[in-house]
Amino acid sequence: MAGTDKTQMRDFGPAPAVVLVNPQLGENIGMAARAMANFGLFDLCLVEPREGWDREKAEKAASGAHETVEKAQVFASLPECLRNVNFVYAATARPRGMTKEVMTPEQAGLDMRARIKRGEKIAMLFGRERWGLTNDEVSLADVIVTAPVNPAYASLNIAQAVLLLGYEWFKHEATTLGQATPELPALEGPGLQMPDTRPATKEELYGFLGHLEEELHTAGFFKTAEKRPGMMINIRNIFSRTALTAQEVSTLRGIISSLTRMHIRRKEGNG
Repeated sequence: MAGTDKTQMRDFGPAPAVVLVNPQLGENIGMAARAMANFGLFDLCLVEPREGWDREKAEKAASGAHETVEKAQVFASLPECLRNVNFVYAATARPRGMTKEVMTPEQAGLDMRARIKRGEKIAMLFGRERWGLTNDEVSLADVIVTAPVNPAYASLNIAQAVLLLGYEWFKHEATTLGQATPELPALEGPGLQMPDTRPATKEELYGFLGHLEEELHTAGFFKTAEKRPGMMINIRNIFSRTALTAQEVSTLRGIISSLTRMHIRRKEGNG
């Protein structure tokens, strides 16, 4: 499937466990597993899943991350699941009326990195599809993670919540953007991409602008000699803002030359 290339699998080292409390549908478990795989999370724990949940549907919904579903650990209670964990992040959108630190997903991502680096075992805790976590379950966590969302639509489905926290965890680990292909490597980062070219040098840019000015003068673009300097300043500013590549400068000069030749041929034909 598009976007999946297991030849690029690598071990990202210790990572948080994802704990789903009382999930009801195999499809939701599978989609959560897929969201986990997007961000290097593979330790899935299911607490009291609905009896008879459909493993086949879960593996299908995992879209390539079926191994995470196959290896998922199942626990009868949340305390049993968390017994070997040092720190727990409970994802919830609702205020709980209890004295407990609240973090944004971004803050949680940084905190998770620091704790993993210290050798702690940590877990992200997610509730049921319809009504999330109970207060008793949240009380077993160390912090609450709540995202800044539209108050009218504050609830996220399980896979969305896992995706959000997974991204904030993984973005500090990632060294590239997106996926490599047989033709091109993965992007090294945001910003202007210049495959098969490079930024134009000032010599190339000034050569193009000189060429353009010469042909504009020949074509009678500058109505008076007095306006020419000011008009060229404006034109230079336009092209200085565009961060032209060497290939683009070459293309622009080719366009000017082509228009000039066409003008000359038409002029000779009418002569």
